[in-house]
Amino acid sequence: MVSWSPAIFVRGENMRTIIVITFVSLLLSSCTAKAQTTTPLTEQERFKLAADYSRDHRGLSVLVMKGDKIVFEDYANNATVDTPWMLFSGTKSFSGVMLCAAIEDKMISGFDEKVSATVTEWKADKQKSQITIRQLLSLTSGISAGQIGVVPSYSEAISSPMKFEPGTHFEYGPVPYQTFGELMTRKLKSRNETVMSYMKRRIIEPLGIRVSDWRAPNGQTFLPQGASLTAREWVKFGLFMKNGGKWNGKQLIRKDLLDELVKGSKANPAYGVTFWLNHPGKNPLGRDIGSEEAEGLKVGLYDGAGDLFMAAGAGNQRLYIIRSLDMVIVRQGRAGQWDDKDFLGRLLLGRFSSN
Repeated sequence: MVSWSPAIFVRGENMRTIIVITFVSLLLSSCTAKAQTTTPLTEQERFKLAADYSRDHRGLSVLVMKGDKIVFEDYANNATVDTPWMLFSGTKSFSGVMLCAAIEDKMISGFDEKVSATVTEWKADKQKSQITIRQLLSLTSGISAGQIGVVPSYSEAISSPMKFEPGTHFEYGPVPYQTFGELMTRKLKSRNETVMSYMKRRIIEPLGIRVSDWRAPNGQTFLPQGASLTAREWVKFGLFMKNGGKWNGKQLIRKDLLDELVKGSKANPAYGVTFWLNHPGKNPLGRDIGSEEAEGLKVGLYDGAGDLFMAAGAGNQRLYIIRSLDMVIVRQGRAGQWDDKDFLGRLLLGRFSSN
């Protein structure tokens, strides 16, 4: 028979107690840590996380509008609420909205009107005669799009040679927008209006946008780039798009026309008519969207908002519009490294990108 010493028994019981307590403590600690890591950030914490990312990547402004209210604003690197900044190619999207206004005003019959109906010099060219305005502004016209950042005059633009069959290739550059400038100049001549006076009357002034600067050498408004706005002014344009053309309860431009701007082409599903879309695509150099040359989205920008679209410019200027989340987001900054996925992952989910 085995005899147990009371002292040994006590020590054994104490040891078991210590083990149990230690195990429970570790379990509770693990659960607490897990709870802490899975506790979602508040909306303001998420926005700040994104603003910090922007600041660390030479950002100047981050502004978030939810519904019709600004819910977050942050300025960095010596910028303030009153600092205007160049939109670069973020300017392009105004042309798409101007097209919609011109259709509504019956100056243009529709997106698929032939450019040659107005730019009559093109009628004798077998390929140019078939180019539609939709193809022109979706960058699938087949015209040589020109060098990014080098903006030709309107007359130089319409003289640009063909490179591809219309509708078959996407090529990013300033020429198509300046060609549209010539088309609109001719459309507006009988009305004694210029491209800029029409844009002001139909878009800028109704939205109360204060334009700090918009380049217009020799009276020809730059359409592929050239506008400078503060974050608060640019967000008005985004709000107008988010609300489907409504402003202060009034329908300024028909929603069905504006919706055409966010439909991609077969040649590039990631680009609509002057707006980048949340869809896989290629830039003119054949690399994934996101290069500085294309100023566009990376593949799979944000899976949680498939309807996201944006105006985008060099230096990582961004106007994100997400109708399903009732949000408009402005980001402005100087040229530097940038990842749309990282920024939006922080702002919308409170986490880093899984890339």
